[in-house]
Amino acid sequence: MLKQNMINFEEVFSIYNILIYLLIINIFGFFIMWLDKHKAIKGSWRISEKTLFMITALGGGIGTIAGMYIFRHKTQKLNFVIGFPFITILEIVGIIYFLKNFAF
Repeated sequence: MLKQNMINFEEVFSIYNILIYLLIINIFGFFIMWLDKHKAIKGSWRISEKTLFMITALGGGIGTIAGMYIFRHKTQKLNFVIGFPFITILEIVGIIYFLKNFAF
């Protein structure tokens, strides 16, 4: 007899849930860029560069890139100007590859 409480991965990883996640992580990425810029202006404790890159790598690339240019934050640092778009493009290419070759 199978448990009725088993996780159904098709429901958890539905297109709807993935889109909601991407929306939330990108809004968070945008917000975190604003917050770091605000903290830089005030001269207070900053958000680490590692954290900014982690948010981008977790799917928040569009939000962090938008925040970077809208708030003019980290635009003079080549690591960010190249790194954020590079990570985002790799993720998009990976998703396209996965959908093309493994999606049902």
